[in-house]
Amino acid sequence: MNKKELILIGGGGHCKSCIDVIEQENKYTIAGIVDIKEKIGQTILGYPIIGTDDDLSVISQKYDHFLITIGQLKNPSLRIKLFKKIKDLNGSFPVIISPNAYVSKHAIIEEGTIIMNNSIVNASCKIGKNCIINTNSLIEHDSIIGDDCHISTSSTINGECKLGNRIFLGSGSIVIQEIVIEDDTVIGAGSIVTWNLVSGTYAGNPAKPI
Repeated sequence: MNKKELILIGGGGHCKSCIDVIEQENKYTIAGIVDIKEKIGQTILGYPIIGTDDDLSVISQKYDHFLITIGQLKNPSLRIKLFKKIKDLNGSFPVIISPNAYVSKHAIIEEGTIIMNNSIVNASCKIGKNCIINTNSLIEHDSIIGDDCHISTSSTINGECKLGNRIFLGSGSIVIQEIVIEDDTVIGAGSIVTWNLVSGTYAGNPAKPI
């Protein structure tokens, strides 16, 4: 089987975790990584850093498939900027799903989203574009997650929740059933969300504005 070549955008710690998942899925060959100028010529887990963000217009003439592998701690602006830049260059974004994850055949996962190891996405869920569904997270039935979200490690989103765009849900957080969370909301690690949240920053049990 001839595997398609994939360019990774961002060479930090999250990139390493993504590489692990991409290798396990075995659908794409990693052709190179885009990072900062000072790192060109170095390797990450054996894969070369071949250019910077400024080189994407040239790189996109040779390669069609990209994945944003910059981590998202609270602010997704850089991931969004790069996603848009590559789309404007007619690049495409595959969905990457770890073979160690469970994703229902009745779920919808949109472009540029990665489902990391041991995550569960159950029936009738919908996850938007350019999201990170991180290790050991659980998205229960009928929940909807918007674009550019990071659902951090070991988080739980219970059934029929609706999360907007650009949400950050910290590690170990729990969102109880049927909760609505508006766009541009940050929820600290270990929080428990027991009521609907408007845009803002929250933490605690129960989650409160901070």
